[in-house]
Amino acid sequence: MVFASCIRRSASRLASVCGRVARSQAISAAVVVNRSSLAHNPSSLLRPFGSRSLLYSTDTNDRLKSDQTLIQVIDAEIKDAFDADVQGEDETPGSGDFPFKIEDNPGHRTVTLTREYNGEQIRVEVSMPGSMDEHEDGMDDNEDGDEKVNETSIPLVVTVTKKSGLSLEFSCTAFPDAIVIDGLSVNHSDKSSEEEEEQLTYDGPDFQELDENMRKSFHKFLEARGIKPSVTDFMHEYMMKKDSREYLLWLKNLKNFIQE
Repeated sequence: MVFASCIRRSASRLASVCGRVARSQAISAAVVVNRSSLAHNPSSLLRPFGSRSLLYSTDTNDRLKSDQTLIQVIDAEIKDAFDADVQGEDETPGSGDFPFKIEDNPGHRTVTLTREYNGEQIRVEVSMPGSMDEHEDGMDDNEDGDEKVNETSIPLVVTVTKKSGLSLEFSCTAFPDAIVIDGLSVNHSDKSSEEEEEQLTYDGPDFQELDENMRKSFHKFLEARGIKPSVTDFMHEYMMKKDSREYLLWLKNLKNFIQE
C-alpha cells in the first residue's frame, strides 16, 4: 500500500509538471506568431502614434498660418494709425488761456484737469468724444440744438470743492462753441457715518427746469473758474488725438499677445 501511494503522488506531480510545460509551449507559440505578424507588418504597431503626430502637426500649421495672417492685418492697421498720429502733433496751450494742469495716463479713457481758484480746488474729468444722439434731449431748449446734433462733443465732470469739503459737481457736454450743463449736485466729502453715505440724497431738479437766470448764472460760475469754450475746444482736439494714441497702443498690445 505504501508503494501504491508513492506511485499516485509521483503520477500527480508528473501531471502538474506536464501541464505547466504545455502552458509554456502555448505562450511561446503565441509570442512567435505575434512576432511573425509584426515582422510582416511593422507599421501596425506605429500607426496610431503616427496618426496622432500628423494630426497635431496639421493643427499647429493651421494655427500658425492663421496667427501670421492676423499679425499682417494688425501691422497694416498699426502703420495707418501711426501715420495719422504723426500728422496730428500735440499743441501746447498758453498758460493764460489754459490755466489747468493736465494729468494724462496712457491706457486710460479720461484726462484730468486740475487747478486752484481763490481757495477752491477745481477738478475736471474729460472723457473721449461721444455721440450726439444721447445729448439731443438736453438740446431741446437751445435754439442752435439742430445744428449741434451733427457736431462732436466731449463729456465733462466738473467738481468745485471748498475748503470745508463741500463741493458742487457739474455734468456737462462741451461742443466746439458752447458748453451745455446737463445736471449738478451738492456733495459732502466728510460723511460722519456709513448710514449717511447710504441714504438717498436729493440731487435737485433737472437743470433745464431751473429758472433761466439761474442757468445763465451757473454758466458764468463755471466760466470764471476756467470752464469756457477756448479751454474745451483745446481739450476736444486733445482728446481726439488721445483717442488715436490709445488705439495705436491697443493695436501694439494686441500684436504682442498674438506673437507670444
